[in-house]
Amino acid sequence: MNKLTEEIINGRRLTRADKPEFLLDADLDELTAAADRLREHFCGNSANLCSIINGRSGRCPENCKFCAQSAHNCTGVEEYGFLDTDKILAECRHNEERGVHRFSIVTAGRTVSGADFEKALDAYRTLSRECKIDLCASHGLLTEEQMRQLKAAGVSRYHANIETSRRNFPNICTTHTFEDKLECIRRAKAAGLEVCSGGIIGMGESREDRLDMALELSEAGVRSVPINALIPVKGTPLEDLERITEADILRTVAIFRFILPEADIRLAAGRDLMANCGERAFRSGANSAITGDMLTTSGNSIADDIKMLHSIGLDTGRCSQ
Repeated sequence: MNKLTEEIINGRRLTRADKPEFLLDADLDELTAAADRLREHFCGNSANLCSIINGRSGRCPENCKFCAQSAHNCTGVEEYGFLDTDKILAECRHNEERGVHRFSIVTAGRTVSGADFEKALDAYRTLSRECKIDLCASHGLLTEEQMRQLKAAGVSRYHANIETSRRNFPNICTTHTFEDKLECIRRAKAAGLEVCSGGIIGMGESREDRLDMALELSEAGVRSVPINALIPVKGTPLEDLERITEADILRTVAIFRFILPEADIRLAAGRDLMANCGERAFRSGANSAITGDMLTTSGNSIADDIKMLHSIGLDTGRCSQ
């Protein structure tokens, strides 16, 4: 493990040809310690925080089995149209004042078009003018021209999770394809946007599926990778799944660091499945987090996250709390 870590520090990158399945059975303590060393080398001791607002909720026509907002699932989630710009601006300022580095509007649905897309552009222009926080967007399968308009409105990064492995994707969603996701990533990059893409673990996939997801993201050149641990939502097809263990989360985080050594490995939903909001994961390769409330599940407070990160020696930069 030490030899491999040195090789990665010196420029080696693991690919499918290396048959990295050996990481699945490596000693967990050795694996996480080595991943932490890679994190420190490539990312330093800084931690990056982002937050999101649910800009349009519910009534999504896609049939993703994990999602509380899918119209195919009976979850009782709150439904509303695209939020007013003033409400989005107030939330953005709230997060910026507390030291969050990035802010994203996320909308339910296959895509955003027409009047709602114009509302999105107006919101981003306003945020760009009124705030200094970096802006992200997550609006489904947009066209390249729409991506260019987002960039012109002040967005620097587009979010499009691949969710799981190519093999497992049809078990999770059939209303769009894995290739649709990859094409969305390609369009975002062609429009000059950075890309944030990751997925959800604990949806019944194999360990090999998690490794394959990391390899796909590496091949796509993704540099910001959110890892969500499934919180089964009542009313979804996955509601009765047993929750993933902390050990499996830690192994996944460490493997992602080995496959994507230079990326921001970003802890997202499901951190309450781990001790102290996932503290050990930040010693196992993670260097970033989504903070505050998630889309339909409660997240970790900004102040608590900053306190925890500082306690383990990670610098949150301009974060003031």
